[in-house]
Amino acid sequence: MSVLAANSQILSREIYQRYQQQHLWNNGSCLFSPKNSGYFGSDWKDRKWKNKTVRSREWRVQALWPDLSRPSAIEMEPINDSDHLDQILARARQLSQPIIIDWMAAWCRKCIYLKPKLEKLAAEFDTKIKFYYVDVNKVPQALVKRGNISKMPTIQLWKDGEMKEEVIGGHKAWLVTEEVRQMIKKFV
Repeated sequence: MSVLAANSQILSREIYQRYQQQHLWNNGSCLFSPKNSGYFGSDWKDRKWKNKTVRSREWRVQALWPDLSRPSAIEMEPINDSDHLDQILARARQLSQPIIIDWMAAWCRKCIYLKPKLEKLAAEFDTKIKFYYVDVNKVPQALVKRGNISKMPTIQLWKDGEMKEEVIGGHKAWLVTEEVRQMIKKFV
């Protein structure tokens, strides 16, 4: 198949039609990548998976299986008041682990978009760091002042009972996630 297409939908449609003709669909997610060796996939026949190679020029199909041994996202725990924050900081100090606190608000659209991405990041650093969030409208203002929060979302890294570094997330969620990842790598 040698198709030059400026529109990715045309190329995707052509690949999908070719793929269906070859009967390689395996109920998993698939990745199409250019390769000169041909199609590679697995077929389900007689209740067993069988590897099957079909000669073609342009595309290689590989089944991608998710790693089910690790969670894909970990829900962040809420912090409700200053006493709760003190307990969390004391526990983190005992374990000599840093913590991440996401200061957010329910009405803040960027905060809402960022939270699931931070939960995926929490799964990535599952054993090394704990993630928490504070909804600034539901907690006493003394807690918000303690965090020295002026903009939202603000993601802070706390270690040894004090705030070490922060990222103020008023821009794209993937950029904020990368900045938080770099911040974690500095302290873990």
